[in-house]
Amino acid sequence: MPCSAVTLSIATISAIIATSLLAISFSTDNWLYYEVKRNNIQSFAAKHSEADILLADVTNKYFYYTRTRGLFRICFPKERPPVSTVPTYLSPIETHCSNIDYFPVLDDDKLSNEDATSRLHLARSCVALYIISFLTLFCAFWTGLSGCWKRSSGAITATSILLLASCLLAAGAMGLWHTVEFFEREKVVGEDFFQQWNTVLKDNTKIVYDWSYAVAWAGIATCLLAAILLSGAAVCLRNEREKEEQLNLQYLMPVYSQKQPPYPPYANYAQHQIYPGPYYHGSQYGPYNY
Repeated sequence: MPCSAVTLSIATISAIIATSLLAISFSTDNWLYYEVKRNNIQSFAAKHSEADILLADVTNKYFYYTRTRGLFRICFPKERPPVSTVPTYLSPIETHCSNIDYFPVLDDDKLSNEDATSRLHLARSCVALYIISFLTLFCAFWTGLSGCWKRSSGAITATSILLLASCLLAAGAMGLWHTVEFFEREKVVGEDFFQQWNTVLKDNTKIVYDWSYAVAWAGIATCLLAAILLSGAAVCLRNEREKEEQLNLQYLMPVYSQKQPPYPPYANYAQHQIYPGPYYHGSQYGPYNY
């Protein structure tokens, strides 16, 4: 079996898997998991001098609830905050979620905070890079289909370049996402985020990366693998085509016109024309008398 066929098959499967993984990670809400120990906070609030304020925050503010966070939604797998304070709806996977607002109405105090503004622009850029990555994957699908149909090494090379570009765009989106996470942990960007939480909430909240985050990196790695395999398949196609052309040249023999006189008639034929038969041999005529 030609190496191009094997490499193309593996590359196609890898590209399909990469697209699926990136789409799953982009659309799901399990990038970060916030586990909040609400019982510990409520027990502490009962002994605290400002118990009423802390208990009100525990009830009404969403970041006092265990939740998962994605690119577009914050979901509450356990308890959920009152709808009057945080509007939620039932997602397709039967989880109560609230949308992340990428275009909030900022007051003058928030506009003056450069870190908050930078974090918002970085979050928007992260989503934009992911969308451009999917557009590049869409273009790669059509060039790859054309290359496989025509067995064109040029089209396969173009597909490899597009997949590599998509991989780099998705990796850039992940880099921006980590930058946003850094701003939320280390900068003053809003009371919703870690830096401005009170000590009780910080001590009773565990933040871990969830499975959507792992799926995103797996998709990027698989996309890079598909790009490398397609590049190898293009080289195989080019080498196989060169071998075919060399074999075809061996069968193309030059044909020249031959200017030679016709062969002379053979001797027996000429003798038969001069002395036609029949011829008899033996003693039928007896001895010759001279």
